[in-house]
Amino acid sequence: MNELKDIDLRNDPAAGRYVKDETVTVEFAQAAGALMSLEGANRYVPGDALITGTGGARWVVERARFDEKYVPAEPALSHGAAGRYRNRPAVVLAKRMDAPFAMARRAAGDVLNGNAGDWVLQYAPGDYGVVRADRFAQVYRPA
Repeated sequence: MNELKDIDLRNDPAAGRYVKDETVTVEFAQAAGALMSLEGANRYVPGDALITGTGGARWVVERARFDEKYVPAEPALSHGAAGRYRNRPAVVLAKRMDAPFAMARRAAGDVLNGNAGDWVLQYAPGDYGVVRADRFAQVYRPA
């Protein structure tokens, strides 16, 4: 398995710009723990968002980051309450990988694993995600 470190997709000709479009179900952690996503363990602390998305995919978003990236999908839902949220459209860099790989979400962060055909996402320098090929096709569109 190929271990990716310190990659930067900003200058990678094989990377593209994509936008996510998804409504998800969110709970907020009451205690510290770990959620096992398809790509690997996601540790969380109280207040972090525990998200269930398209096809049952699960992942964690730190609370401050969640507040920036998601809005209630229903008018009656107060931001910060459990329920359905929609991501704010934002462009991310993404690259389809041709071989199995592993990479940290950020320095000293959880290690995520991908298979051939899965995608590496770069939200900002040093801030990454891994998305399975079928899920990427369902929720990401070229920017």
